[in-house]
Amino acid sequence: MNILVTGSAGQLGHSLRDIAADSTNHYIFTDVAELDITDKSAIITMMEAEKVNMVINCAAYTNVDKAEDDFDTANLINNIAVCNLAEACKQFGATFIHISTDYVFDGSSNIPYTEDMPLAPLGVYGVTKLHGEQAVLESGCDYIIIRTSWLYSEYGKNFVKTMMMLTEERETLNVVFDQAGTPTYAGDLARAIYDIAETGKYKGNNGIYHFSNEGVCSWYDFAHEISELARTECDIRPCHSNEFPSKVNRPHYSVLDKTKIKTTFGLTIPYWKDSLRVCISNLQ
Repeated sequence: MNILVTGSAGQLGHSLRDIAADSTNHYIFTDVAELDITDKSAIITMMEAEKVNMVINCAAYTNVDKAEDDFDTANLINNIAVCNLAEACKQFGATFIHISTDYVFDGSSNIPYTEDMPLAPLGVYGVTKLHGEQAVLESGCDYIIIRTSWLYSEYGKNFVKTMMMLTEERETLNVVFDQAGTPTYAGDLARAIYDIAETGKYKGNNGIYHFSNEGVCSWYDFAHEISELARTECDIRPCHSNEFPSKVNRPHYSVLDKTKIKTTFGLTIPYWKDSLRVCISNLQ
């Protein structure tokens, strides 16, 4: 099987590259330098040349604050490019695995979000990601959409690496405690995608699924655990979201219910603290 991976320079793409190294399938890892996914003709040319059977889209515009002032770019990557990929998959009979976000919800729930709960994104990032999901559904291709949250890894810029640096440098640090969710280790999400692709279980299971690590925490809890595992001496203090004014309202509760993805694909998902320990150990 020939599998095209877009956005391979990002956290998830890097992690997927690591895991797929031993696969007997042919993975074609691309980022913008190799394939401009905003150019539909370029996608078609590559899919035709490589005889692509599956596309895994790890590309996204993820700067939530910057998106508020840059709708056009966020929409181009999170919606129009996704539409291009989905329509190309339909044309070539390829399966499309697309990564979406908890930001399609408004965070007003107090129970974990299932895939069929009402969608109400609060800002440009969430809106453009939702429009991307809708483009996939409208394309008529075979698809798996996976919504995830609070992604971190050994690669790129993320909350874990930032907190490791700040708790090393500072004596005190304020972190919000009134936003709850679940961290997702990119290595675990990449493993789930890899298993779905490699086992062929995606066949006949078109749908939207949720994936994060197990458990729930606030950003304060997350930062505190990072500091503990990294053995940094920093007094981390809980604070309210309104102490950090932002252009966009972030969901106050974005815990995802993983029942559907676990039962459909037979996945076992690690607890968030266990995966965090793995990542920090790798970083150190």
